[in-house]
Amino acid sequence: MNAQRTFIEELKYQYRYGGNTVQLIFINVAVFLTIQILLAANRLASLNEWNFVTDIFSLNTDLSIFIRSPYTLITSIFSHFTILHLLFNMLFLYFSGTLFEQLFDKSRLIYTYFLGGILGGIFELLAHLIFPTLQFGQGSLIVGASGSIMALFTALSFYRPNIEVRLFNIFPVKLIYLALFFILMDIVTLGIDDGTAHFAHLGGALLGIWSIQKLNSPSNVIFVSQKLNNKMINFFRNLFSGNRKLKVKKGGKTRSTQFKSDEQYNLEKKLKQEKIDIILEKISKSGYESLTKAEKDFLFSQSNNG
Repeated sequence: MNAQRTFIEELKYQYRYGGNTVQLIFINVAVFLTIQILLAANRLASLNEWNFVTDIFSLNTDLSIFIRSPYTLITSIFSHFTILHLLFNMLFLYFSGTLFEQLFDKSRLIYTYFLGGILGGIFELLAHLIFPTLQFGQGSLIVGASGSIMALFTALSFYRPNIEVRLFNIFPVKLIYLALFFILMDIVTLGIDDGTAHFAHLGGALLGIWSIQKLNSPSNVIFVSQKLNNKMINFFRNLFSGNRKLKVKKGGKTRSTQFKSDEQYNLEKKLKQEKIDIILEKISKSGYESLTKAEKDFLFSQSNNG
């Protein structure tokens, strides 16, 4: 921590400059604290706090309940009810997310997190509907960021399978082997009452693998999601502003701002990604210090401007 900053100032600094991974961790921690405060307040008021809080923050796989609260597909991927669950997931998120941000832009990290969590939730809903004998009661509750984190980790592992990490700082293991191990463990433990949402993990893993297919193509699932989201944002922006075009006055003249076409945007994105791949390959062969100043500056700018 910087000696010149207070604890609160340090938190603000980390949230602002720590990257999207750190921001996701902050959000998860904030939701956890909110849940604990609500539980404590309702206990003091002698209310049925469990039903109230879980209705907001948990994905209920009973379809008759879920259809009344579809927003829980989103809230549940930020929700943790125990400190150990939160700590384990946040450590995994920090490891996966920081490495993810070195290879991809920040926007892709956010979309992968959300889509992985949502697909994981859908997998749980479908599994409880199609395979009721594998489940343990109608209305099982799903919480946690595991599906989202699996999406990030699996995308990372299948995109750069030869990256090595050291387990316990001793044993070198390739990421792809870790990803395959986690996927296999989720498959073989399906139906076991261990309190783990294995279908959510598998849904997240599938999204992660899917997200790196045709990576720089306009048909890539992340690009398609970004495009749909931008269209929705522009639709509501135009709906409430009543303006179809943004006008800018300069030198007494009015002109319309120019926006890049999807084709131009995707081409520039592809060229940037190819340049990043070349630099990362150079790092893997000769180390970071072998980069030129221009290459270091470019890699730094991409990691901070997703």
